[in-house]
Amino acid sequence: MGLTLLVLADPADPTLTTLRSSGAAAGVEIVAGRSLEALGRALDGATAILHWSSDGATLARVLGSAPRVRWVHSWAAGVETVLSPALVERDVVLTNTRGVYSRSLAEFALGAMLYFAKDFQRMKASQGARRWEPFDVQMLDGATLGIAGYGDIGRAVGKLGRSAGMNLLALRRHPERSSDDPLRPEMAASPQALCARSDYLVLAAPMTSETRHLIGPAELAAMKPTAVLVNVGRGGLVDQTALVAALRRGALKGAALDVFETEPLPTGDPLWELPNVLVSPHTADHTATWREEAMQLFLDNLQRFRAGEPLRNVVDKARGY
Repeated sequence: MGLTLLVLADPADPTLTTLRSSGAAAGVEIVAGRSLEALGRALDGATAILHWSSDGATLARVLGSAPRVRWVHSWAAGVETVLSPALVERDVVLTNTRGVYSRSLAEFALGAMLYFAKDFQRMKASQGARRWEPFDVQMLDGATLGIAGYGDIGRAVGKLGRSAGMNLLALRRHPERSSDDPLRPEMAASPQALCARSDYLVLAAPMTSETRHLIGPAELAAMKPTAVLVNVGRGGLVDQTALVAALRRGALKGAALDVFETEPLPTGDPLWELPNVLVSPHTADHTATWREEAMQLFLDNLQRFRAGEPLRNVVDKARGY
């Protein structure tokens, strides 16, 4: 089955070499660009779009000018920025890259927990000042790890947490889907209940209208003053203004944030200067192989699409994940 594939990316992107040389793409007309002008005549006959390194507005414009498209694949796990009305309403299958980033994000979450448990910041400050000041550190073993959003990323976090001896408490929309999970996390009844019991709270939920500001003033007030919040999901899961206020008054011990409500994080944002915050520039999943792994997942789906087989990672466009 021959097809035309629109790739919303810089044509010089080195990762596209893997796409062009893959057997899965043999015979596929690949047209790359990040504007209607760059894609040109290929728009009318295209049947698939790879949303690789562009924005949601560009995807919406391209989709509106490509009437024959039946499948869109996003290189991101979160799809809130690409779910335009045009995509939701059309009979177009949307897939994402769920699963590719789970292990790297879980490692970041574990590292963030250790950063606060062992107070590495204090160690570096003492080292810089040449001060020999022993102090007590905390153990993850026996602590309660709360996980908001128990999908691929949440389960990967839970697996590492369990290996460190942590007790798992999870919050998910459909807790019955974890009934056969070998990690057997306890399920929390509400976000506030999750916050109240967690020593470390990791956010790994998708961004939807229901999860926006999942952690707000009431949830932050329920947290222990010794608790740490780690966000590897989406910035909008947290009311950032409320978080800053909670951190300033000592309502929780600290926060490690890989995602923010506005990115890049504005230079004047107070999160930069709070001593109990670890700021990551949305780089927790940027491993040496993340682009290649994302491309390999797409190529597997491309092969399935051409063969008329079920695609991996089909997104429920109504739910947003």
